[in-house]
Amino acid sequence: MDPITAITAATAAFNVIKKGFDMGKDIEGMYSDMGRWMGAISDVNHANKMAANPPIFKKLFAGSSIEEDAMNAFAAKKKAEQMEDELRTYVNLVYGPNSWNEILKLQVKIRKDRQEQIYAQQELRSYILNVIAIIVASIVGVCGIVGLIWLLMLA
Repeated sequence: MDPITAITAATAAFNVIKKGFDMGKDIEGMYSDMGRWMGAISDVNHANKMAANPPIFKKLFAGSSIEEDAMNAFAAKKKAEQMEDELRTYVNLVYGPNSWNEILKLQVKIRKDRQEQIYAQQELRSYILNVIAIIVASIVGVCGIVGLIWLLMLA
């Protein structure tokens, strides 16, 4: 998932959570919203990690968009940190200083589940595309060398 989409989803979930807190809802009543927000934050963090180390195929064929992806990931990460700080402050004020730690435990579980499922699939897909690109480049290179040898033998 790209960082813009992830931060948009995180912002939408954050606004729902904030509105719920303003209406007096408790955390237990907003587990699904918190889960959506945490999942989107996890996507932002993963996009930031991927922008820092883009796949070789993207490095070769999308040079200028790598910098743009890195800036988008950085901006999304800063926005996510701001949202997390605001939620932490609110939760700690309303539910006590250890409440945010309970939420972090939930966040760790969600992040672990997402990494095992979604991110593993994305990384596998990226790896397969890289292998295909390398194979195609190798075939083109071998064909070029064979063609060159063939032309030299004809001359």
